[in-house]
Amino acid sequence: MKVVAFNGSPRKNGNTVRLINKVFEQLNTHNVETELIQLGGEPVRGCMACGQCRVNQNSKCVIDDDIINTCIAKMIAADCIIIGSPTYFSNVTAEVKALIDRAGYVTRGNGYLLRRKLGAAIVAVRRAGALITFNAINDFFLINEMIIPGSSYWNLGIGREPGDVETDAEGLNTMNSLAENIAWLLKKIKD
Repeated sequence: MKVVAFNGSPRKNGNTVRLINKVFEQLNTHNVETELIQLGGEPVRGCMACGQCRVNQNSKCVIDDDIINTCIAKMIAADCIIIGSPTYFSNVTAEVKALIDRAGYVTRGNGYLLRRKLGAAIVAVRRAGALITFNAINDFFLINEMIIPGSSYWNLGIGREPGDVETDAEGLNTMNSLAENIAWLLKKIKD
């Protein structure tokens, strides 16, 4: 069982990755393999809507000078995909949006390659806009016919400065609950 997570924050040690790592800690206690990909801060391009991924049928985007094709391959190989983003003006970061758009076109256009995989959104927020960010990521999972595990609350942590989310007890509890539900679902699917 493998979970791959994408940190959409340019802060490599910021609140988003701390929330992802909280989930990973719990998943590792269930012998779930985890991998973190640093997406935020990488130079990525948005989707051109050229449709070549559907013509080529090679599970790749024709834009091949950034990290997105590597991310798509990691998604295809994983059993569960976590996409984490800080809240930027009530939405995901530009890097997360590029991943969602390009991976969505490629995987849907090549036979729904993410169908029935698990998907979980994790959001770091200072104050407001987290649910819009959360929904943007979950909309990607839903349109790809993925399974979204629930938690004890929406998967978000509150904090502004790096490390502030570690004082958000409810947010940390939510991450633990999310991890438990991911591990449980992965085991049920594998049985």
